[in-house]
Amino acid sequence: MNITEQLAAFTSGLQPGDLSAELAERARFLLLDLVGNAVRARHDSESTPSLLAAVRAMGLGLGEARVFADPVGYAPAGAVLVNGTLAHSLDFDDTHAAAILHPGATVIPAALAAAEISGASGAELLAAIVAGYEVALRLALALPAGAHYDRGFHPSATCGAFGAAAAAARAFRMDAAATEHALGIVLSQSAGSLQFLANGAWTKRFQVGWASMAGFAAATLAREGFKGAAQPIEGKHGFLRSYAPAPEPERVLQNIGVEWELMRTGVKPYPSCRWGHAGIDAAIALRAELGLTAETIDAVTLGISRAGILLIGEPVQKKLNPANIVDAQFSGPFVVAVALLNGKMEWDSYRQLGDPSVRTLMQRVSCENDPDMEAEFPVNMSGKLTVKSGDQVFVRSVIVPKGEPTNFLTEIELRGKFSGLVDNVLGVEASERLAEAVLGIHRLNHGASMMRHGGVVL
Repeated sequence: MNITEQLAAFTSGLQPGDLSAELAERARFLLLDLVGNAVRARHDSESTPSLLAAVRAMGLGLGEARVFADPVGYAPAGAVLVNGTLAHSLDFDDTHAAAILHPGATVIPAALAAAEISGASGAELLAAIVAGYEVALRLALALPAGAHYDRGFHPSATCGAFGAAAAAARAFRMDAAATEHALGIVLSQSAGSLQFLANGAWTKRFQVGWASMAGFAAATLAREGFKGAAQPIEGKHGFLRSYAPAPEPERVLQNIGVEWELMRTGVKPYPSCRWGHAGIDAAIALRAELGLTAETIDAVTLGISRAGILLIGEPVQKKLNPANIVDAQFSGPFVVAVALLNGKMEWDSYRQLGDPSVRTLMQRVSCENDPDMEAEFPVNMSGKLTVKSGDQVFVRSVIVPKGEPTNFLTEIELRGKFSGLVDNVLGVEASERLAEAVLGIHRLNHGASMMRHGGVVL
């Protein structure tokens, strides 16, 4: 089975007309979600100043390529690195539950930069984005993602690099043979470690941006005739055999072009690890229904899958005492406590990191492995919230958190999330013009011109 050859043929051959109206619309929605995240992160993420300084120090800050919400131009590779990092900096970007992966942050920046260079239309750009999503997600599913995770890899970066290479190759309008070389080149750049969990390091967001840049660089090299490794995915020392103990290669091509993994990608309504979202949904609902207050809550238990416990429940003392935003994003007790206290969980909620009322309630929140929720994984990232108040016990299970593909956000809700992120950065009028430009990208002769549309300089 020559997986690489067939993936390359799929990528290079995917045409705008192959995308159904529903698929094209969902791709535009995911693009809008990514742009909102990146714009806010450009101005609000604590890691942005040092990132930009390093990019300029490396000589990647001079050029015409655009960075979201930045008035100056960058070298194309620099723009990809920055945009990819920004897109993942708030941990508010799209997710695919079964793949345990954030596909947009690697795929979309690489596709945009390649489209800027090639002049690809908006419709072609959407096809490139779809191709990139399919490659990244299908590779993760074939590892499978859980086994890859157990080895300490971060699939958003490792698999994302391949998705970025495919997306850039399609935006460059490269043929199948050149696309194969791009995938062969990016194999050497596929990296990403979960060690960021040890201290809330910014490497989580950086390695996703770097993967996007690696994919873009691989496609650019292949475009100029550089030779890549043969069979980089299925080969003896290829991606699948090297990065997981028992891969399932047949999963990569299963129903490709018929079933679309992009349609199984969700959007986060809350800026935290997806494993906490079912608990947040439940907390918001219980608070509204029962009028709970911090004073009336004696104990809270969030029941989730073991995979979720590893990210937002353990080690227990660290999750009960987050020291920074990244810690808080991966703390079940923090996000549940905030949702119970405020009836919402948004980016500005992290300003409550040191709030005594939040800190007090957090100590009453525990995360446990729940067998019912375990049975839902990996199809769903479900959660069961149990709240004890006096002699009463209230339970709310959320099988499909808000934002998942079968419980997707409406266009109005997506625009609301976008406005909440962008209005304070660009102003309401410019924010609305940008949203219209993104959602209308399929009508643009030059897709990347969206980044300068309507007087909004990104």
